[in-house]
Amino acid sequence: MRILKYKTLLREEPEGGYTVLVPSLPGCITYGKDIKEALEMAKDAIEGYLLCLREHGEEIPTDAGMLEYDTYIEDYV
Repeated sequence: MRILKYKTLLREEPEGGYTVLVPSLPGCITYGKDIKEALEMAKDAIEGYLLCLREHGEEIPTDAGMLEYDTYIEDYV
């Protein structure tokens, strides 16, 4: 068994809680009421996503070779 690592992005929501996005797994999005729950939900969502890919014989993507940058733009509004 190998250990897979995925970058997860948490976005604080105005109504409370956190939306979690997994950039390497398109459509893998979940939610938690706090950071701890959001990260637990992310792990569950990733495992389910990978299980579905395996069942369909699809390649398992990883974060290998992914570069991360922040991009800043001026807001003219």
